[in-house]
Amino acid sequence: MDGVVLLHGIARHARSLAGLEHGLRSAGYATLNLDYPARRADLQQIAAGLYQPIARFADGLEGRLHFVTHSMGGLVARAYIAQHRPQVLGHVVMLAPPNEGSEIADLLHRNPLYRAFFGPAGAELTTTRQDGLRQLLGEVDYPLGVIAGDRSLYPLSSLLLPRPNDGRVSVARTQVAGMSDHLTLHATHPLIMRNREAVRQALHFLEHGRFDKGCVDPTEASAAIPPSSTTGADR
Repeated sequence: MDGVVLLHGIARHARSLAGLEHGLRSAGYATLNLDYPARRADLQQIAAGLYQPIARFADGLEGRLHFVTHSMGGLVARAYIAQHRPQVLGHVVMLAPPNEGSEIADLLHRNPLYRAFFGPAGAELTTTRQDGLRQLLGEVDYPLGVIAGDRSLYPLSSLLLPRPNDGRVSVARTQVAGMSDHLTLHATHPLIMRNREAVRQALHFLEHGRFDKGCVDPTEASAAIPPSSTTGADR
């Protein structure tokens, strides 16, 4: 059995990925849906703190270890893989990741309220990357599929971002050198992990190492997983 580590975004909890986790388990994957101190530590500290639980999970697998992430969880996965690369690393899928930062963070990272709420990792989400952070994130030399959204629930922030964007990250900034595939869906940043087509495409990439671009279902591309498939409200 292959396993999947799920990593939520900043200001979120593991339960925000409950619907996605349900889909993965239904497809036959073992899952490890982790909570981590997204607003109380920087990316290096977060990755270090995840080493033991992920290593134990990987040791119990007979197959490969995959990662599926939302938002800043993509950067956490990159830092973890760069520093603690699993020997059985499989495929990585990132939903709405700020791989090259966010212009929203550029505008707000010096604001005391922003820094107090989003913490050290929030200050690392800018589009200007110091050498130390680039080294921490490492090069993408593994199968990575990125799913971006182009719909927004935040009219003001959408005006501040290059289009298309999901209200938090522009589609262009989700991309990163070395990725294997990229797909844009009509999904919003806070709900892309509950988007039916995003879940289907994530499962397809885990199995095949590419997205099913020839069969993007327009009826599912904006549909959400019913609340009954999740445990707890999103944050």
